[in-house]
Amino acid sequence: MIKEKNYPWVLVGLLWVVALLNYMDRQMLSVMKPTMQLNIAELNSATNFGYLMAIFLWVYGCMSPVSGFIADKFNRKWLIILSLFVWSGVTFSMGYATTYNQVYWLRAIMGVSEALYIPAGLSLIADFHSSKTRSLAIGIHMTGFYAGQALGGFGATAAAAYSWQTTFHYFGLTGMIYSLVLILFLRGKKTQAEKISEDLPISSDKLPTVKGLAILFANISFWVIVFYFAVASIPGWACKNWLPTLFAQNLNISMAKAGPVSTIAIAASSFIGVIFGGILSDKWVQKNAKGRIYTSVIGLGLTIPSLLLMGFGHTFYAVAGAAVCFGLGYGIFDANNMPILCQFVASRYRGTAYGIMNMTGVFAGAVITGILGKSSDAGNLGKDFAMLAGIVLLALAAQLYFLRPGEKDVV
Repeated sequence: MIKEKNYPWVLVGLLWVVALLNYMDRQMLSVMKPTMQLNIAELNSATNFGYLMAIFLWVYGCMSPVSGFIADKFNRKWLIILSLFVWSGVTFSMGYATTYNQVYWLRAIMGVSEALYIPAGLSLIADFHSSKTRSLAIGIHMTGFYAGQALGGFGATAAAAYSWQTTFHYFGLTGMIYSLVLILFLRGKKTQAEKISEDLPISSDKLPTVKGLAILFANISFWVIVFYFAVASIPGWACKNWLPTLFAQNLNISMAKAGPVSTIAIAASSFIGVIFGGILSDKWVQKNAKGRIYTSVIGLGLTIPSLLLMGFGHTFYAVAGAAVCFGLGYGIFDANNMPILCQFVASRYRGTAYGIMNMTGVFAGAVITGILGKSSDAGNLGKDFAMLAGIVLLALAAQLYFLRPGEKDVV
């Protein structure tokens, strides 16, 4: 039996695997273009491939606020299990696709199912952990995303060794099996809406929903968080979707090599970043209410020179070193988004709030993914990557100047 006091960390471990599968399944397509285009001719165009990556982001973004609202209202355990099973089923089905349109619509369905996970998973972890361990817990959970991103990079290697169809089959089957494991071991924690519904008539539940949204939308600090999160997400999504291509172009190597090198460089350094950022933030906020914000700013600051070097570097050590520095900084930033949100938004609205944040970040990612697809066709991918450093500076300034928390946490 799992002791009650240990379960918050057991929860992090269980959801770590879900986070890994979440990013692994979405990331692997970005490195499998060379093998898939042998069977699907439309993928020979980087512009078409950009559209394929972007449809996931547009659907994912549209679903994110809805997913956040659902996470605040319904049982998050079953929401997480359903989400994992469906997107894993989609990954499995990708192995049977024979046309561009089939892959396109499967990516759209994946966007719906994957969007359901993050607001539910992060808000569940935030509820089980106090301000003393919240950033570290979320940081450890975030390492699952980076591990999944790294493993997704091996999709090209597996596809070259076997076939892209077989690769999709095995990756998808793994997630479907793990969703059955979660049925046995994952515990939920009642949301505020579920507690209210136990004490009030069903008809009266509409009032807290409308009032809650009004309170959230009237919170100026929340909109500042949304803004800097969206702006900072642009280079994050650029690296997720186009860094393997940038590595291949700048270093003149095959995608089978560029995929693992680029994703591992980012993932390994991000792993260190979220752990360091989580520990630093949890300690700093006990002494200074802006400790989490200062920690996040340090992380964003590290990504600025990294983007310049990734864009203009043409040696292995320059580009790989820049990717490591970017991953370290972005990991520090990533570990603190939900904890910072907890300083300004009450627990019963956090799923909805993070869903809106996720939507704006993903929409920004969808735009930059399409732009960089055309940029790659035109031979300007490195230059445009470097230009992203300027918008990160804007996000950093907004975060540092406008956010002024009065306490460590809002209940």
